[in-house]
Amino acid sequence: MRYGAKILFEDVSTAFIDGRRYGLTGPNGAGKSTFMKVLTGELEAQKGTVTRPKRMGVLSQDQFAFDEFRVIDTVIMGNRPLWEALAERDRLYEKADLTDEDGMRLGELEGIIAENDGYTAESDAAILLDGLDIPEPLHDKKMGEIQGGQKVRVLLAQALFGNPGALLLDEPTNHLDLESIHWLQDFLNRYTGTLVVISHDRHFLNSVTTHTADIDYQTIITYTGGYDDMVLAKTQIRSRIEAQNAQREKKIEQLNEFIARFSAGTRSSQVTSRKKEVERLQTSDLAKSNIARPFIRFQMKRPSGRHPLEIKGLSKSYGDVAVIRDFTASISRGEKIGLTGRNGVGKTTLLRCLVANGPGVTDEPLEFNAGTVEWGHEVAIGYFAQDHRATIQPGTTVIDWLRDFDPTAGEEELRGLLGQMLFARDEAMKPTEALSGGEAARLIFCRLMLQKPNVLVLDEPTNHLDLESINALNFALQKYEGTVFLVTHDHDLLDEVATRIWRFDHDSLEDFKGTYEECQAAHAG
Repeated sequence: MRYGAKILFEDVSTAFIDGRRYGLTGPNGAGKSTFMKVLTGELEAQKGTVTRPKRMGVLSQDQFAFDEFRVIDTVIMGNRPLWEALAERDRLYEKADLTDEDGMRLGELEGIIAENDGYTAESDAAILLDGLDIPEPLHDKKMGEIQGGQKVRVLLAQALFGNPGALLLDEPTNHLDLESIHWLQDFLNRYTGTLVVISHDRHFLNSVTTHTADIDYQTIITYTGGYDDMVLAKTQIRSRIEAQNAQREKKIEQLNEFIARFSAGTRSSQVTSRKKEVERLQTSDLAKSNIARPFIRFQMKRPSGRHPLEIKGLSKSYGDVAVIRDFTASISRGEKIGLTGRNGVGKTTLLRCLVANGPGVTDEPLEFNAGTVEWGHEVAIGYFAQDHRATIQPGTTVIDWLRDFDPTAGEEELRGLLGQMLFARDEAMKPTEALSGGEAARLIFCRLMLQKPNVLVLDEPTNHLDLESINALNFALQKYEGTVFLVTHDHDLLDEVATRIWRFDHDSLEDFKGTYEECQAAHAG
């Protein structure tokens, strides 16, 4: 598959074997989603053939395609032959008079419905929806009436419905909270067909996949094991080839010296044999990997006081619904606080209450009902909002938008920061409204590195990042000496960065002094 002069992959011959679970990896722009569309048949390959199983479950990327249908029906549509048979049966039963032909057809349809477990379809679909935290009262609602995050789960249930022989999932963890991600991991680990999944969640890939199909070097190479195993194997293979090349180059140099010294003399036969050996030893061309690793480093202009934040009796409601009740906490400099809980419980609301009128934050402040939020001495906040696109003003260029945050910064410093976050030189002049989700996220990180705050408030910073960027962020946050407030659904990021957990659970908000793993263990019973 190629787009103009850009080759995504060519002459790929690979098989996805029954019972194995494959992670499809590669950096942004490598062609993962394109390859997935070729597998599903949505896109036609420019050359070659694809053999597919009879029934495949595919995660629909169009959240609005089913707005007119009931939630439960949307799930059952995952089994197309069953859904079409049920719909045709209903149409026939609506007729005032049934002909003999209709009666025969009804018999055939009942056979198709029985063969596809149609008589338990609604209860099977309900079990899937319950597992994905879509409660029963929503099952009869139309898709257009439910929230975006809930729609993603219904579409996930649609892909999983009816035990398809192969499951193709492109970013199934997007918009899922950690509990739903853990449920999905367990479900997929029990799945017995072939799974091909694209995900930017390293922990999810390591937990679910048995093999990794990596798109790089304009081809697809399959490795045994999860994401970390693939990175290790890939690095070792590349290092080995580089070492072999270095040895060959040394040998070639020695042979060329011999040829140069004796080519005009009496040793012509030896010279000829040396020339042949040089040809044989030509180094293996190392294809250029398209993996690009950003470099993130958060520094502070100056440290904050010892207690950057005091929260006393904080309460926030929307109408009659109380989201935060009488929450009190004292934060010490350098603490890294992870906020966890289901989608919609109030994690973003709490962050927005904290940054309301916070030093250095221009975001719209959020009024709360009671309590106080007091930022300490010398605090400077760097804020990554969940809707980060909205914080980048249109009608300017990438470099000019960045310059506004520090007019004293020189051109080279700004271009250096953009280069660290993988913006090529000419991309500095790109209009801000033309940025993709991933580019917008990387630009916000440029801003945070430029501002050098001593408190970072990050709400879902990984949503549009690829694995390389998430790993770079993870490493940067571990090394950062300031204070961090972090909402993320990335298990590893939470586990490896957070030193304290604020855990939303139903109606309560618990302040747990310890890591995410310790918090999980404490609530395991």
